[in-house]
Amino acid sequence: MTLRRALVASTVDSALEAERLLRERWDWVPVEEADLIVALGGDGFMLQTLHQMLERRRIVPVYGMNRGTVGFLMNDWSLDRLEDRLARAKRFEVTPLRMETETVEGTRCVLPAINEVSLLRETRQTAKLEITVSDRVVLDELVCDGVLVATPAGSTAYNLSANGPILPLGSALHALTPISPFRPRRWRGAILPDSATVRFRVLEPVKRPVSAVADQREVRDVSTVTVSIDRSTPLCLMFDPEHALDDRITMEQFIV
Repeated sequence: MTLRRALVASTVDSALEAERLLRERWDWVPVEEADLIVALGGDGFMLQTLHQMLERRRIVPVYGMNRGTVGFLMNDWSLDRLEDRLARAKRFEVTPLRMETETVEGTRCVLPAINEVSLLRETRQTAKLEITVSDRVVLDELVCDGVLVATPAGSTAYNLSANGPILPLGSALHALTPISPFRPRRWRGAILPDSATVRFRVLEPVKRPVSAVADQREVRDVSTVTVSIDRSTPLCLMFDPEHALDDRITMEQFIV
């Protein structure tokens, strides 16, 4: 059985040119009819493609080819052997996070996050946060620029830049990583089972406003943020065997 494929591309020139070449060579269907999506762009566009699937509530595997910059979530670009590459590709399940927020004014919002949920100070003043893990207060007050909860797939992104740990794919762990912590000065974060629910309460939310970001979507002036795993909507990424995501995450630990 031949899988019906859809082709999507970011708006950068290199991605649009690659899209033109692929459309000339193979047949494609609309995204709504596809059994598989080929995405052309960078990591940001891959996240955008996955979020759009979550919004449509129709999840299919995604095979990305890098026409952006870093392309950690993408395969190498090539016009050749696409049929063979899709047939040989390894599939990896990625389970998103669920971010539930309440603002100072009482507005509630729920958003998914594939890489991480980040809390960030909005002004020059540091944020003050209380952190609860599975109904237990673990930090009465974290004074910092921010803090994030990262999935294994996202552990090599913002989390790694904030000196958080790299988590193997399939490890069933999340990273809780502070961003420029001031107090407690020596706290460098924690590794948590992905079954844990993490709740942040913003102390002094009016004087020290904080925003919450689920990948690329921001909610400003939050008072509380709750982060948990959402097992109801697993996503599927496809990679060439020699370019597999689990191996790339492992090897990031040896890049100096």
